[in-house]
Amino acid sequence: SWGVKQNSIAYCLPVFLQPPPGHSFSLELDTTGQLPPRHSSIHVALDCMCSSEQLLGDSLCFLHHPDDNLPRDKSSYLLRTLCTSSCLDVEKLACWVQQLLKSAWLFLPQSHHCQLTVLPSSQSCRFKLTGTSQMSICTEMVFAVQQ
Repeated sequence: SWGVKQNSIAYCLPVFLQPPPGHSFSLELDTTGQLPPRHSSIHVALDCMCSSEQLLGDSLCFLHHPDDNLPRDKSSYLLRTLCTSSCLDVEKLACWVQQLLKSAWLFLPQSHHCQLTVLPSSQSCRFKLTGTSQMSICTEMVFAVQQ
C-alpha cells in the first residue's frame, strides 16, 4: 500500500520470506487448529536433503550430518542468527535487515543525494529517505511467510 501526505510519500511493502535449502517454515496453529489472524510463531524445521546430496553433490543434509562435520555455510549461519529456539525471531530479523540496509546504502549512488534514516521498529524494517528537495519517502517492510 502507499499514501501521500504533504511532503511525504509512505509505502508498506510485504516481504515474503523463503527458507534456505534444507529448511522449511511452518506457522503455529491456534488451539482450534486454525491459523491465528496475526503474529503467529514461525517454526523452522530441518528437511532431509540426502537425495539432493546424492544427486547433486553440492549440499549436505543438515538433518543427518552432525553439525561439527558440516561446512559453515551462509544458510545455517542465517538460521542460527535469526532464530530463538526453533522459531524465527521477528525482532532479530528486523534488526538484521536494518543493519543490512544501512550497510548496503553506502554502496548505492543515491546515498550521495539522499539521506537514509532507519526508524525504530521491532516487528518490521522502517526507513525514511530524504532528498535535497526535502521530499521524504517513508517505507515499511513487513515480513511474512506463505502457507
